[in-house]
Amino acid sequence: METIGYVVAIAIGVSLGMIGGGGSILTIPLLVYIFGIDPVLATVYSLFIVGSTSLVGGIPKYTQGLVNLKTALLFGIPSILSVLLTRAFIAPAIPTHILRIGNFHLTKPVFLMLLFASLMIGASLSMIKDRKSSPKLSRSKPSDYKTAWIMLEGILVGLLTGLVGAGGGFLIIPALIMFGRLPMKIAVGTSLIIIAANSLIGFLGGLAHHRDEIDWKFMITITLLAISGIFIGHRISKKWDGEKLKKNFGRLILVLGIMILLNEGIKIIKM
Repeated sequence: METIGYVVAIAIGVSLGMIGGGGSILTIPLLVYIFGIDPVLATVYSLFIVGSTSLVGGIPKYTQGLVNLKTALLFGIPSILSVLLTRAFIAPAIPTHILRIGNFHLTKPVFLMLLFASLMIGASLSMIKDRKSSPKLSRSKPSDYKTAWIMLEGILVGLLTGLVGAGGGFLIIPALIMFGRLPMKIAVGTSLIIIAANSLIGFLGGLAHHRDEIDWKFMITITLLAISGIFIGHRISKKWDGEKLKKNFGRLILVLGIMILLNEGIKIIKM
């Protein structure tokens, strides 16, 4: 199983390199189901792994002129504030035992996995769905942005990042294309920078609560494997049809999301 886990770790980076998102969608199931890490702690690991990998992948995108910093700030600042508030107040406030009605018992770890599975299914449908062609490669002026929508999306992504350790690339990419009017290539580069900032700041926010539980050697090993994958993803994205890859990846995520929902549902029934 460990060998499979290391292969999936590389796939995390490949996904980020190809489509600018999807890394956390693989990271949480990898940590929870293959390496047996508690779902709450897995969100902390995920933030570090996805954040570090996205940062390494975003740097070459920036040097190639494929990052729109003005949009990144417009989206990123509200998102970062949302991450900090969520990790500091909302996530710790969720009780270990959320709800008990007769034999029905909903715990915090199960709740987080159910929420994450729902996000996976939403992300998969977003990836599979046909989209209108992106605008031509150009840089939009700040006055052209639908500012309120971008900032609102940033707050939502920050909330999700803080709760379930997801970088939110599946929400960031559509927002940058639809509201920021960015072409796909620039949206991918900008998304990596936003994911890196959100995830790493979210990790620092959760570090105080989980410092003694973290296996640093393990976490860094998975991160290095994911970083190697992002360079593979960059190469693939140059040669293969990005839309076709995204749809196939979306179908895989849809299956995984349904499997997690069923697995966690069985856990609730057995409690």
